[in-house]
Amino acid sequence: MTNVTDIAPLVRLEGISKHFGEGETRVDALRNVSIDIHPGEVVALLGPSGSGKTTLLNVIGCIINPSSGSMELDGERVVDNGRWLRSNLRQLRLDKIGFIFQFHNLIPFLDATDNVALVLQLTGMDATPAKRRAHELLDYLEVGHRKNSMPAKLSGGEAQRVAIARALANQPRIILADEPTAALDSKRAGIVMDLLRKVAVEHDAAIIAVTHDEKIFDRFDKIFSLRDGRLEDSDIIPDQSHTGT
Repeated sequence: MTNVTDIAPLVRLEGISKHFGEGETRVDALRNVSIDIHPGEVVALLGPSGSGKTTLLNVIGCIINPSSGSMELDGERVVDNGRWLRSNLRQLRLDKIGFIFQFHNLIPFLDATDNVALVLQLTGMDATPAKRRAHELLDYLEVGHRKNSMPAKLSGGEAQRVAIARALANQPRIILADEPTAALDSKRAGIVMDLLRKVAVEHDAAIIAVTHDEKIFDRFDKIFSLRDGRLEDSDIIPDQSHTGT
């Protein structure tokens, strides 16, 4: 049986640091962080406020640039010694990364189908195939019966599933989630985590989540803990079959 660590990582960070400001106002948000995250893994970033976990998520998401270090995403070296090796970061995000947020951020005047299809249409896909792909994803995430519903008519769990479908629209293998279950009760949080694991396993993807939600800690394969910008510890969670709560 192949060990996950024998497989090339989807995300590789080597000595990533990030500071804001200079001199007396300088803040070191990340300090020499190195991690590997592999296909099929569901990983948590934990830490108190100001620990650097959101900054780290934003570096991986190509939203902010690191001050130093190197990064590989899905086999491509995208940062070397703190320099972007691609000029078009928007295209880099579209190519490789899906985003899920604490609040679903669905566009209120578009139904579930159009919220998902819009991502594809922004890349140049025609409306008909974009909506077909949206329906496939909504069915896959067990919310196809709500494809014509407006966001205000969806439950919290349903809206988050639509948001996950939107994140998967471009078939990224790296999914970044910022507090994806914080607004959900235990049952719905468990359902969302089961769906994210399904995505990780069936699509050979990596899920990386910032969370404070203790009720889902046992759903992760690894937990990386940060404090003051430093990676303090990483825990591998024993397999508990990741069954529902």
